[in-house]
Amino acid sequence: MIEQVRIENLGVIAAAELDLAPGFTVITGETGAGKTMVLTSLDLLLGGKADPVLVRTGAERAVVEGTFTVDPAGPAARRADEAGAAVEEGELIAARTVPVSGRSRAHLGGRTVPYAVLAEIGEQLVTVHGQSEQLRLRAPAQQRAALDAFGGEPHAALLETYRRAWADLVAAREELARWEQAAGEREQEIERLRSGLEQVDALEPQPGEDHALRDEAARLGNVEELRAATGRAHQALTGGDDAGGPEVLDATTLLDDARRSLEQGARDDATLDGWASRLAEASYLVSDVATELSSYLTSLDADPNRLAWVHERRAALTELTRLHGPDVDAALAWAEQARERLAYLDGPEDTTQRLRAELGGAEGEAVEAAAALSASRAAVGERLAEEVDAELAGLAMTGAHLSARLTPLDELGPHGAESVELLLAAHPGAPARPLGQGASGGELSRVMLAIEVALAGAAPAEGTGRTFVFDEVDAGVGGRAAVEVGRRLAQLARGAQVVVVTHLAQVAAFADRHLVVSKNTPGSQDVVTATDVIRVDGENRLRELARMLSGQDESDTARRHAAELLESAAVQL
Repeated sequence: MIEQVRIENLGVIAAAELDLAPGFTVITGETGAGKTMVLTSLDLLLGGKADPVLVRTGAERAVVEGTFTVDPAGPAARRADEAGAAVEEGELIAARTVPVSGRSRAHLGGRTVPYAVLAEIGEQLVTVHGQSEQLRLRAPAQQRAALDAFGGEPHAALLETYRRAWADLVAAREELARWEQAAGEREQEIERLRSGLEQVDALEPQPGEDHALRDEAARLGNVEELRAATGRAHQALTGGDDAGGPEVLDATTLLDDARRSLEQGARDDATLDGWASRLAEASYLVSDVATELSSYLTSLDADPNRLAWVHERRAALTELTRLHGPDVDAALAWAEQARERLAYLDGPEDTTQRLRAELGGAEGEAVEAAAALSASRAAVGERLAEEVDAELAGLAMTGAHLSARLTPLDELGPHGAESVELLLAAHPGAPARPLGQGASGGELSRVMLAIEVALAGAAPAEGTGRTFVFDEVDAGVGGRAAVEVGRRLAQLARGAQVVVVTHLAQVAAFADRHLVVSKNTPGSQDVVTATDVIRVDGENRLRELARMLSGQDESDTARRHAAELLESAAVQL
């Protein structure tokens, strides 16, 4: 929704602020007062083309600034965030500066952005109807989306079913394509896996073998040092002579002597008994260690052949771990995974058949879902045409006919099995043509009003928070038809913000807010004409409606007629 538009030095407007609100707002004023510049300001905010001739005479630049209310979680806020623009408390500020010379600039949320960003965000927030190039539904994709939205929940369920089926179909196609395209890569991978497994199988490594061989290599390479160290320790524990030398006291003997002394003393003091027991335990432990050291000394082998074999084995295992893991255990884990992968790759025919079967199933489900969606679209298109035709009859376009043309596609697409295009026959006997080609500007505005009213009635959430701007919607109509235009605009405004530039009092009478563009003509030709935009209520609004009816705001007859219009509009709402 647009909260406010501030205009400086744009055409005849020196400075103006438009305070807008939800509901129905009309903008009126005498011919040449500057209503067109109000629409031009909106076009600039929505990324439209900037022309230096728009700058007010005597000014250096024109500036337009707009404040929009946006859903913080909606697409407009997301696009603004992508552009680095700030959305603060649900408000987004856009601005355009048009200099007399040089390029214009666009700003969004305090950041300089390309004009295209304003256009992208504007498409999410504002719809302008009045000129064929401004049609919200100008593209077939937009028309398809509108028709689908009109279909309601049953149609939406079919659409969602098809979207899921299409996603599954795309995934199945991509998986099969990847499998078939990777045939050469698979052969290379198979060869690499087989070569690696042959190396593992040839070596037959055992879990933890590399660590065990590392320890054994260290032991075999230092046998003499180990024998000497172990022998000294064994002698210290068990005694005996050293190369025929004198006997030395050993730990076992000393512990036994100490234990016996404490046992004798324990006869007089039982406290010594506990220490004697502990010394006995120590003696047993020392004896066990001595026995194990003796066995270790016996096992020490300085066989150079064994040491050479260990070195060779370690070298082979090192090459294995260099290729397949930091150690033997990791290499064995790789081998297990490689065997599983090889079993998968060795069965390409089975895999190909499975993937093709899955693709066939996905295609069948997509075709079935597309057929259901197509049938629903045909019915929805007829219903939409009926409702729009009924609306057009009340808008002085009796005999105009809208139709939805569904053209089958050569193959399924992301949105179904057909393209959708809305066609308009503006009067009986006229050929059905695409929207924008089958009607004049005023007729086209009424056609779009009829479509928007029908869409809003079927899918009110689609228009929530959106702003609709209509220009020329009342061109070529009057009397009862003008009243019907106003009533439908008010109906559309129940769920959206509607801004209309009109010259008909019958339309303006339905508005919730009435803005008047007035021209102040100076007495001197040297002073540039200025335009103001003011909100009118009460007596001032009655005077403006009277002016629109008769050209005279003080005519009693026109004022009575204006009052009747306001009263009638209030009753119809």
